[in-house]
Amino acid sequence: MSDKKKILIVDDSKMIRKGLAGIFDASNSFEVVGEAADGKEALLAIKKLQPDVVTLDVVMPGMDGLTTLKHIMIECPRPTVMLSSLTQDGTETTFDALRYGAVDFISKPSRLEDQSMDDLAGDILNKLNIAEGIDVGVTSYIRANGGNSSASNQSTGRCEKLVALGAAEGGYRALMKIIPHLVPADAAYLVVLYAEDSHVDAFASYLDQNSKVTVKRAENDEILQAGVCYLSAGSDYMTVHEQGDDFVLHVSPAPFASRKGSVDRLLFSVAETMADKSVGVVLSGEGIDGSEGLEEIERMQGVTVIQEPKSCLAQGMSKSALELCSPDYIISDVDIPVTINELLNING
Repeated sequence: MSDKKKILIVDDSKMIRKGLAGIFDASNSFEVVGEAADGKEALLAIKKLQPDVVTLDVVMPGMDGLTTLKHIMIECPRPTVMLSSLTQDGTETTFDALRYGAVDFISKPSRLEDQSMDDLAGDILNKLNIAEGIDVGVTSYIRANGGNSSASNQSTGRCEKLVALGAAEGGYRALMKIIPHLVPADAAYLVVLYAEDSHVDAFASYLDQNSKVTVKRAENDEILQAGVCYLSAGSDYMTVHEQGDDFVLHVSPAPFASRKGSVDRLLFSVAETMADKSVGVVLSGEGIDGSEGLEEIERMQGVTVIQEPKSCLAQGMSKSALELCSPDYIISDVDIPVTINELLNING
């Protein structure tokens, strides 16, 4: 009996289905048990074939990907990874899909030439392996905050505290459960997310539209403003430094981007700058990045928070941090914003 996990490919493009099937068939992890060209076909195939994981195109004629996903999560829940080109028109739909229960999304190639599918193979298989192993309950619907950020929502004046968060695989969903529910305070929020630069830009814009705090991409030499959340990609080093009466960001390309270390860098700088007025948070992700930085915040008497491993899509970072630190809080992503708001003495 095969140990390979069963996968269903849902896409209206026959060429994309063929390309993905080739990747999965060449792997030792997955067996393609079926294909579907639209949402209605997908729902029937899921019930008949009982796949372990589904890849689902965002844009399809008839029943689109988001509508199909809603039906999957109600009628036959299972780990689902979206295929998205992350075009301007599709960005909001893609991140909405994560809110409705998708595990993650795969960047859909614009064409199949130049081995574009091969270039994506490693990322696709990694995300599918994570998706296959998760509890579908972890991916339950994320309620919307309902309020947009605006200038009137921001706190003003010098930052009295800094809250630093680091995430990698599974970070989109964790941050969507956290950032929209933070409340403007006398603190700035600094986030490192391991994702493609263009995706971080799109995600910052999406969060800004759905959060009480202002969310923006971090920029070099930017003076931190209280009540603002700054996002940086894992391919950059983001650190904070005191300059006169202000705190200033330094953002530069990581010299060894393939060696995850951007979360540690951020946490070390926040611990050095803010000491006991710092809050460090390690979220979902693979690897060990963030563990040493969180230990430094702990040493400087700051507050340390680790996302409870069972609520993570990828548990490596949280488990590694738990081995090195004795955190003040080990809580689910849902409880993290409540805790941060309480630590900052504000009501969410």
